[in-house]
Amino acid sequence: MNNPKPSIKADYFLDITTLICPMTFVRTKLLIEKMTVGETCHIRLKGAEPLKNVPRSARELGHEIVSLSPETPNQAGGDGDGVFNLLITKR
Repeated sequence: MNNPKPSIKADYFLDITTLICPMTFVRTKLLIEKMTVGETCHIRLKGAEPLKNVPRSARELGHEIVSLSPETPNQAGGDGDGVFNLLITKR
């Protein structure tokens, strides 16, 4: 699931790096709701809680997590301190 440079072109983009939970997933869910099945969104997120909760919540709703990767290679630890890119396809 970790792809440093996803090859899929996203149909939508959302930057939630300045938001805190639960608003991170609320904004993501609102975007997914206006997408059609098969479309993909690129979500930029930051922080350990959104990094854990946003992909999990999207998956629980039946959507596909295409990739989750750090924006810069040196932050691959997954502690949430850096910015991460999440690709979700609506199912």
